[in-house]
Amino acid sequence: MNFEKIAIIGGTGLTQLEGPEITASHDMNTALGKPSGAVQEGRWSDKTVLFLARHGHPHAVPPHKINYRANLLALQEQGAQAIIAVNAVGGIHPAMQSGAISVPHQVVDYTWGRESTFFDGEFRPLDHIDLTYPYDESLRQALISAAADITLPVCDFGVYAATQGPRLETIAEINRLEKDGCDLVGMTGMPEAALARELGIPYASVCLVVNPAAGKSEGEITMDEIRAVLSGGMQQVRDLLAATLKRI
Repeated sequence: MNFEKIAIIGGTGLTQLEGPEITASHDMNTALGKPSGAVQEGRWSDKTVLFLARHGHPHAVPPHKINYRANLLALQEQGAQAIIAVNAVGGIHPAMQSGAISVPHQVVDYTWGRESTFFDGEFRPLDHIDLTYPYDESLRQALISAAADITLPVCDFGVYAATQGPRLETIAEINRLEKDGCDLVGMTGMPEAALARELGIPYASVCLVVNPAAGKSEGEITMDEIRAVLSGGMQQVRDLLAATLKRI
């Protein structure tokens, strides 16, 4: 891999690209509408980096109302050669405790009603993609190797359950997801991964576990607990991104 321009999609807790030198901000309007916000461009680890806050900045757009298609088109139009998505998730698997970082390898889509394809017969003619492996394996391995470079423990696996949101799940729903083989639960992993595949852009995800999923700990999940994990965990994610850029 030798990408010159890499896109990072920031999720909850990562709404600004801090650290790199920002050289431009692109306020865009695609053929499918406006993305969640301006696409920032900068230099980081000797790479040109594009950054887009998935929920906007400030954090305002709920998961089911994100214009995923416009977001991906905007990044493609700015020349993104690969995409690393950052997601805040709940942990289902025992290894996915609060503060853990996972590089998922599979996804199960439980969302509904979202504009989930470019091949809708209107914007583009009907077509089909293979999504057997929803994340680019070379990009995944670069993230995993970069974590080893900086001695950052990460889970090198994870089946991501994409739920509708913005509410968190019930215990019964998490039990169902666990029986389905899911390790993580989030609200934005799809259709993002599929849309990147439709555009032919390598895509991988870094998931920060910000809370145990419903029923995986005593008591209810509080936003204060989630914010506390986000505060420290996202700095580790930034360190991982910086190390990964040196490898790709």
